[in-house]
Formats: sequence, C-alpha cells, structure tokens
Amino acid sequence: MRNLNVGLFVLGLLVSVTAAGCISLGRASDRPQTPAEPLPTPIPLATPDADPGPATATGADEPATSTLAAGSSPSPLPLTATPPGETPPILEASTVANPIPTAELTPTVWPTVTRQRLAPDVAAGLEPCDRRVVEDDWLIVVTQQFGLPESYVPPDLVALADYFSVGVTVGIPSSVRAGLIEPLRRIIDDMHAAGLAPSILSGYRSYGEQYLAWKWWNSQYPERVAIMSARAGHSEHQLGTTVDFGSPALNHLFHVDFAGSPEGLWLAENAHRYGFTMSYPADTYDITGFKYEPWHFRYVGVDLASELAAGGRILTEWQLANMPPPCIP
Repeated sequence: MRNLNVGLFVLGLLVSVTAAGCISLGRASDRPQTPAEPLPTPIPLATPDADPGPATATGADEPATSTLAAGSSPSPLPLTATPPGETPPILEASTVANPIPTAELTPTVWPTVTRQRLAPDVAAGLEPCDRRVVEDDWLIVVTQQFGLPESYVPPDLVALADYFSVGVTVGIPSSVRAGLIEPLRRIIDDMHAAGLAPSILSGYRSYGEQYLAWKWWNSQYPERVAIMSARAGHSEHQLGTTVDFGSPALNHLFHVDFAGSPEGLWLAENAHRYGFTMSYPADTYDITGFKYEPWHFRYVGVDLASELAAGGRILTEWQLANMPPPCIP
C-alpha cells in the first residue's frame, strides 16, 4: 500500500510536469533573464533505492508561480521549481473559484550547502541521521544538516479534508498531525473573519514522496537539482507539523510573492499568536540553508512562536542554540 501511495504521488507530480504552463522561483531584484528551452520528457515512475542523493541540495519546498489565464487551477501537490532558463509547466488540480492571474517570473540560482562535520567529542554517542531515533516531540530538529530517517512517520496523521472545506484544501489531499487541527482551525477562522481566503497547499509529506520528487529532477538536471528539490529526510513536512499556505492572489501557487499577498502579510504579522512560525524567512539562508519561503509555517506552540517573533529570531537559530545535535549528518 505504501508503494502504491508513493506511486500515485509521483504520477500526480509527473502529470503536472507534462502540462503546459509556467512555474518559477526567485526574487524580482536578482532574477537573470535567460532564453527558454523545452522541458524534457518525464521519466517513468521509480521505486526509491538506497541512494539518498547528494548532500548539497537546498530547498525545503520548491516554489512555483505561473502566468495563468482565468480559470486555471493549481497542482495537486506542487513540489518542484523550474530550472533557470527553461519553460516551466502549468500546475493543474481541482477547480479554484475565481483565480487571479499572476505575472510571469524567472528563476534565481541559489547556492548549495556543504555538509557539516561534528567534532569527535560532539559526535560521540550519536547515531547517523539515517538511523536516528526520533522522539515524539513537536520541536524535532530537521535542517539541511540534520535529517530524518526513512522510517519516521508521525504517529497520529489525520486528513485535512475531514476538517476543512474544499475552499481551504483546494482539493489537494494532505494530512497533518491530529494536534495541529485546532490551531489550524483557529487561524483559518480568524483569517476568514478578516476577509481573507487562505488555502493549505500541503501538510505531511513522506520520505518516499520527497525522494521520488528529488530523483526525477536529479535525473533531468543533476547540476541544478540543488535549487529544485529538497533531499528526502530534510523537509519539515515529514514531521506532519508544517503547512504551506496559499492565496487566491497567486492562484494558490507557491511563490515568494506570497509575502505581499493579503494572506501572506496577515500570517507574517499574526501567525505566532496561534503557535506558528515562518521557518525560512528572507535573508536567513546562512542559518537555515533554505531559500526564502514565506508560505511555509511550522507549529511550535504559542509560547515559543511568540518568543521567536518578539526577539526577531528563527526556529533553526533557536534550536541550534538550545538543543544538542540530534544525530551525525
């Protein structure tokens, strides 16, 4: 059943890749202008093997934006970014009411991350991250350096569709840990009361799903996979405590311009009051190893989220200062 589910996930990913359209990533101030090239033909579905991929990939989530005509729809689970200089695909899924077209944007190349080496005295007694024992803790450390094992699955996943309308899920099947439902209900209800229309584009994402997404892009663009897909085990989404929000202003697609959407502005100002923190703010690449993701929020509880907001700190910075290394990278 697990292999079937992973296969269906990748099928949806490849279907979205073969459609016509546009996705991209980057900031307006530093986007290179490059000629378009046709996308390659998607490879067949594959089963994860023992190779976890390179240690230099970046990106917790892969943002997408599109030049869309009215009536276009978002991807079932948009996980990838188009490489620089190439024509990206349309992301298609269930119908979204009154989508708003967005401007065409081009990609930005981001640097890679060098694997960290722990001092022998620090590494003593620790397991490699792929054999790490993960405690049932809402503050589990997951970074570009410290990953999760393939075996880790949150213990209490529930389907978002059982608790939220299609206006919120936009027809995208996803799940989160059960303890996240009430905070999500409160934040969504208050955003609706403020006249906003947030969506939840993704929640839990398995190790296998992330691996297959990375493997496909690596097969097509091995020299640029670092800006296109996160390595399996290094996404906070595997925890089931992280969600990606969307906005009708961007037709419910991933892009840094989410930061300037009504929903993005509200979340940046208020998410901590509900226990959520933006994991990868702007200009924090040197700390997180991930590019700017204004849509990506992790639940850490009201106390810590408020502390981080008041001090202008980010979760990774706090974790590295207050928690010991959980494993050997």
